[in-house]
Amino acid sequence: MPLTGHCLCKAVTYTAAVDAPIITGYDHCDDCQRQSGSTYSLVAVVPKASLTINGPIKKWTGTAASGNAVHRLFCSECGSPIAHDPDGAPEIIALKAGTLDTEIKKTLKPDTEIWTAGKLPFCQEKLANAFEFMP
Repeated sequence: MPLTGHCLCKAVTYTAAVDAPIITGYDHCDDCQRQSGSTYSLVAVVPKASLTINGPIKKWTGTAASGNAVHRLFCSECGSPIAHDPDGAPEIIALKAGTLDTEIKKTLKPDTEIWTAGKLPFCQEKLANAFEFMP
């Protein structure tokens, strides 16, 4: 069953032709905190080639700590973040898991944390696969 989702206003929809994410995890980097407006961004990483996005997407490109570009995709209508696309890992894309269809996101089991160097002190949960920076 593919992974499907949409933005808040439903102008942007997407389908990832995979049965499950490669990784489901918490990204604690400062950029993801700012983009999500929360303590971390829950991401579902999928092969970029599996993803089809429909609708009015805008892109903002920033620079990762590695010096590589990170493209952040969002709905141009409602502003919902859809994914971040790191040039440092061109074969994958990280979907913002909160945009997955409700029944799909209910089944997610986060298994990885990245950028724990940016993890806020009041976030106590620690997953078995935790990386101080991007692995």
